[in-house]
Amino acid sequence: MGYLLFLIPPFLLSLYAQWKVKSAFSEMSQVPAKMTGEQAARRMLDASGLHAIPIERVPGELSDHYDPGAKVVRLSQGVYDGRSMASLGVACHEVGHALQDAHGYAPLVIRNLAVPAANFGSSAGMILLMMGIFMSIKPLLWLGIIVFSAVVFFQLINLPVEFNASSRAKEQLVSLGMISDNDTYYVSRVLNAAALTYVAATLQAVMTLAYYVLTALNDRR
Repeated sequence: MGYLLFLIPPFLLSLYAQWKVKSAFSEMSQVPAKMTGEQAARRMLDASGLHAIPIERVPGELSDHYDPGAKVVRLSQGVYDGRSMASLGVACHEVGHALQDAHGYAPLVIRNLAVPAANFGSSAGMILLMMGIFMSIKPLLWLGIIVFSAVVFFQLINLPVEFNASSRAKEQLVSLGMISDNDTYYVSRVLNAAALTYVAATLQAVMTLAYYVLTALNDRR
């Protein structure tokens, strides 16, 4: 019951955030823009001197991302070809990550370095936590807490990375004349909804860690 009390709120927030993203993207996809998502992304990259970074079309819905290893911006078909405020917002958000990478944005550098530890922590950490509880082995439980902490660290450092990318996107869209100041409302609807998913993921990781820390401390007593 205690576990559910810790995890139900962030779980519900996560469900709401996912619904909000799809709802906002669908609504803002009806607001026309002067160019496609790919054209906006290309213009933003070129304006920043990043002519060598390609833009690729990838399958899936809202599967858009920037790959710092391959130095490529990948956009889902709906965003790549879409001529709407939703497409512009998502496309330029991913270019925002490319700009962060090019300028050595510290939180992005730290986040990229934390990826292997976070991936390991999300799997091995949970296994150690479960084993520590069910086998009543305190050192194993604390080891799981330490390992899972990498996931929490990743989520926390991911927040400023994502918020900054959205800020860069809106600033560049206006400064390059792709949208007007009044149009930032439409772009912000999509980007703010997406930001809520990052907040939900962070809250879920923090609450999970807090539950196991309290379990370990109570067990010690």
